Amino acid sequence: MFCDSCGTALLPNQTYCSSCGKQIRGGIHISYPRRGRVQEHIRLLGILWLALGAINIVGSLGILFAANFVYGHVFTPDNGPPVPRNLLHFILMSVGTFVLAKAAVELIAGWGLLRREPWARMLTIVLAFFSLFTIPFGTALGIYTLWVLLPSESDQEYRAESKAA
Repeated sequence: MFCDSCGTALLPNQTYCSSCGKQIRGGIHISYPRRGRVQEHIRLLGILWLALGAINIVGSLGILFAANFVYGHVFTPDNGPPVPRNLLHFILMSVGTFVLAKAAVELIAGWGLLRREPWARMLTIVLAFFSLFTIPFGTALGIYTLWVLLPSESDQEYRAESKAA
């Protein structure tokens, strides 16, 4: 039994809510407080950001492997101008390191969402904007993240969730 105004638990014979002071009329109905949009989707968002981070770690390790073992030692072009090995090695190492750093930030964001950390919402929103350019999975996850976390009501609900956790 809950107050229909603030959601506070009520006793069967109570005529006024002890939290907000609203008068209880027509008897008390047994119901559960309605879950908000953030509360319904926050766990799934955290899991999806962890999964995207894990996928990006695998991709970055593949790029780093190619940089060090394939193009770093045995790459010789058959036709065309010779390409310096150091240039390809440098480019692939840079891209692999960037993807690995991005994956680490995605894992941190997913972990923060699952733990309801106060900083995780803003970090995830920033990551969502950047992931919109990563077609198709990053775009889908970015849109879903922005739909859940960007509205101002979501900010208030997430703050309440993080205080409760």
